[in-house]
Amino acid sequence: MPRLFRARFAGAFLALGVSAISAVSAQAETAPAFTPQQRQEIVDIMRQALKSDPSILSDAILALRQGAQAKAETDALKYVRQNHAAIQNAPAYAVRGNPNGDVTVVEFLDPRCGYCRSLVPVIDKLVTSDPKLRLVEKIIPVLSDKSVLDSQAILAAAMQGGYDKMKRALMQDTTPPTIERIKQLASANGLNAEKLEADLHSSAVSAQINENLAQARGIGLDGTPTFIFGTASIAPGAMTMADMQNHIRDARKG
Repeated sequence: MPRLFRARFAGAFLALGVSAISAVSAQAETAPAFTPQQRQEIVDIMRQALKSDPSILSDAILALRQGAQAKAETDALKYVRQNHAAIQNAPAYAVRGNPNGDVTVVEFLDPRCGYCRSLVPVIDKLVTSDPKLRLVEKIIPVLSDKSVLDSQAILAAAMQGGYDKMKRALMQDTTPPTIERIKQLASANGLNAEKLEADLHSSAVSAQINENLAQARGIGLDGTPTFIFGTASIAPGAMTMADMQNHIRDARKG
């Protein structure tokens, strides 16, 4: 049986079994949907189908997973559309490009994420090449305690106008982050290292991280980077500039 047909059959097969079982359960207290003999025949058919082609079951499971994934994507976009004002909102330091742009791209990134780091020059080029683009960065620590420390340091640096400097310094640094290393990088970039250390655990820094994480949970984020293009699409993972431009084009059409 060709795989495409088998996959479709698997879905129909699964639906038939579920429908039959549901019908029996729903009408159990009134008139039975099937006689005992008919129910046994259904069970025999399902057993025989699985014996003759066991892959039907794996295809049925795959169909269920794909259905769950499609629902998750639909739910995520629904969340974005219902909360787009909050998701696209950010402190001025985290907004790049045209602040009055005709489309907003939101990037959720972890400063320790290798893919996020590799995309830094791509994002720079994207922002420079599109004068109507507004880009919002949402720092989220999702990988490790090191991510938390880096995120705190970046947002603490923002309190003295050094968000971008500290973000780039940490995302380019290959040394494991420590308080001492962060203070070294802060000083090297003209920041007040002692103030930055004092601000690491401030309520403002914690509040911003928690807000970003709450929005990430809202879209069901399961990795970084993840991009939201207007209210049209959500795309996880490292992307080429051409892919991003296609998503932006679709967002503008919408």
